[in-house]
Amino acid sequence: MTRVAIDPGAVAWPEPPGLVPAVVQDGADGRVLMLAWVDREALEATIATGDVHFHSRSRDRLWRKGETSGNVLHLVSIALDCDADALLVTVDPAGPTCHRGTRSCFDLAPGPTAAAAGTQGFAWLEQLWTTIAERAATRPAGSYTATLLDGGVDAAGRKVAEEATEVLMAAKDDAAAELHGDAQGRDAARAALGREAADLLFHTLVLLAERGVEPAAVLDVLRERHGRPRPPASP
Repeated sequence: MTRVAIDPGAVAWPEPPGLVPAVVQDGADGRVLMLAWVDREALEATIATGDVHFHSRSRDRLWRKGETSGNVLHLVSIALDCDADALLVTVDPAGPTCHRGTRSCFDLAPGPTAAAAGTQGFAWLEQLWTTIAERAATRPAGSYTATLLDGGVDAAGRKVAEEATEVLMAAKDDAAAELHGDAQGRDAARAALGREAADLLFHTLVLLAERGVEPAAVLDVLRERHGRPRPPASP
C-alpha cells in the first residue's frame, strides 16, 4: 500500500516534551479510532516502518501501537492541520484498536449495552468488498479469490454450500458443549463458529462478485424487510 506522509520538519513542535496530538482514523470508512500523542521520534519511526508509533506519556518512551497485542496500525497516510500542530493519521488497523477489545476507543465497552448501540464493526466489510471487487477486476495470479472467480458460479457456489454446512456443525458443537457444561469445549466451539461464519460470509461475497451483484442490493432487501409485519402462522 502506498503511504503518504509528511516532513517531520514541517510540524510546529512545541517546547519539550515536544508532543502534538494525533487523531487516528480507519482508512476504510473514516471512523475515528483513537487519540494519542506523537513526538518527532514517533513520527519518524511511523514513516520509516509503516507501523504507527506514538509517545507513551505514562512510560515516557517510544511506543509502537500493538507491540504486545498484535493489533498494529498500518500507515495509510498522514496529514497536518492548518496550524501544523496536530496530525490526522489514516490507518489500516489489524484488529481492535482499543485495549478493551473494541474497534474504536470511542466505542462503548463490550457487552449488551455496546451491542445494543450497534458497535459491531460491520463497516469494515466495505474494505473486504473493495478487495474482492479489485480481485474480480484484475484477476492477479496466485490470488485465491481470483481462482474462485475464474471457476465461475459452480466454484464459488460449492464453497458457500460447504461453509454453510461447517457453520451448522460448529453451532451444534457449541450447543452440545453448552448442554454438558463443558466451558473449555464451548470456548473452542465458539471460536470455530466464528471462523466458519467468517468463511461463509467471505465466500458469499465472492459469489455475489462472480454474479455481478453488489452487497448494497442485499442490504436494500434487508432494509425493505425490516419492520415488515410477520405473516400469520399457518393453522
